[in-house]
Amino acid sequence: MTTAKGRRINARLPPEAARKVAYLERRRNKSTTQVVLESIDHYYLALTEEKEGAAERLERAGFIGCARGPDDLSSTYKSDLADSLRDKT
Repeated sequence: MTTAKGRRINARLPPEAARKVAYLERRRNKSTTQVVLESIDHYYLALTEEKEGAAERLERAGFIGCARGPDDLSSTYKSDLADSLRDKT
């Protein structure tokens, strides 16, 4: 049932799952509701992030495009690296 406050969920947990919930409540000092909500958020994020590739995650994190360099670096990086190493020796 959905109300203005939200949806109430009643569930029967096997003993092992109930033990895990109790552990999380104690460890995180949270209520059962908070443990369930955080668990749902964590599971949801894991599933939605699964759909995006590494490039999308890196871009979302701000890693892609965070530096400046030559426009042709992707095709000249080996010679640029060799030149840089040669200059150091």
